[in-house]
Amino acid sequence: MSTELEQLASACIFPSFPGTEVPDWVRRFLAGGGGGLTLFAYNVPSSAALAALSASLRAERDDLLLALDEEGGDVTRLEWDTGSSYPGGAALGAVDDVAVTEAVAASIAAELADAGVNWNLAPVADVNVPANPVIGTRAYGSDPELVARHVAAFVRGTQSRRVAACAKHFPGHGSTEQDSHLELPTLVGDIAAGLEPFRAAITAGVQTIMTAHVRVDELPATVDPRIVTDLLRGELGFDGVVMADALEMKGVSASLGVEQAAVRALEAGCDALCVGHDLHEEAVEQILAALVASVDEARLREAAGRIARLAAWARPAVSAADRVGAAAAARRAIRVEGDVSLDHAPRIVELRPVANIAAGEAEHGLGTVVREGETVPPADVIVVRDAHRHPWMRSAADVEGMIVVETGLPVWRPSHARGYVAAYGGSRASLDAVTEVLS
Repeated sequence: MSTELEQLASACIFPSFPGTEVPDWVRRFLAGGGGGLTLFAYNVPSSAALAALSASLRAERDDLLLALDEEGGDVTRLEWDTGSSYPGGAALGAVDDVAVTEAVAASIAAELADAGVNWNLAPVADVNVPANPVIGTRAYGSDPELVARHVAAFVRGTQSRRVAACAKHFPGHGSTEQDSHLELPTLVGDIAAGLEPFRAAITAGVQTIMTAHVRVDELPATVDPRIVTDLLRGELGFDGVVMADALEMKGVSASLGVEQAAVRALEAGCDALCVGHDLHEEAVEQILAALVASVDEARLREAAGRIARLAAWARPAVSAADRVGAAAAARRAIRVEGDVSLDHAPRIVELRPVANIAAGEAEHGLGTVVREGETVPPADVIVVRDAHRHPWMRSAADVEGMIVVETGLPVWRPSHARGYVAAYGGSRASLDAVTEVLS
């Protein structure tokens, strides 16, 4: 039998588990007050299977928060194997039509609601810089005002379906040059430069905000009360749920360890703790014990209260999705330079870098995949991904008579190729739009 303190602490933990069968330890966790779960691609062999899993979980408790990352573009859990039917942030920023962004978000939320998910860990509110290895096309762009208006639109669209949105990664992961999954990045420049999109999200009524494991002063922002309590709560006036990004990410766990990171995050002002993809029963037990032993009861009660309030709000009704409109948005984002005409079925080679952990390795593409160091076969079209960050791609692609397709940020331009296509992302919707251009 759980104590009240254990129930309060459990409400703040959002763990994961692989597969579509609910393990016994998850049933015990939910019975003991667990606030909900974070779902990943390994829970989604199909949308129907996810819906069945969601129903099984809600049979344990119907007030659960079920969260996943469905940003559109490169980060998708519902369509991890085929690629997203929705353009991502950079494509929507290139179109720069807030009504389109709002409609895309509403359609994604409708699909989540249909699968029993009531918390979307999106939109990305980061203002990107070209050197960033993990944000890139997930962001709406590098202009704070453009990012802000599209973040607000995505929040409105998502929450119009009573699915909670989550603006991430506070106070901004865009202006960094490291990946917080692997190390602790340091924010480059003034923190104020990345805050406008979060202000816009708060004005739009965003229910939740996720912290970044980035160093502003000495501490990771997730465990820094000056960032979470003083800046986000105090200066920006946010009173919704603050979620700590996954605790096993090296940006916070390497220096503190997972249990201490959990304690420090709650003490700093976070309410919900994403335990992440790779930590399960044993880690949850250890985190729970650490919270009960170390975090003040009043702080646990405040955090659990916010989570309960969110769960009461996030009660979506089933509504219609609009993938046709999403495909049209992806087509509007395409930019073409030079001659991309073809009089035959093209030989397409895709130069693919190591995937970042947030997106995962893509299962879909346009052609033959080639990695760094491998021989590039003859081609009419070469697909690159953030070529400005990869000299080997630039060298292989910038060939006389070639058509180059950029599925990352269109920073670099070839000097010898005859044609260039910028897709602003590698979602299936964006790749389908590229195929139409090349046909």
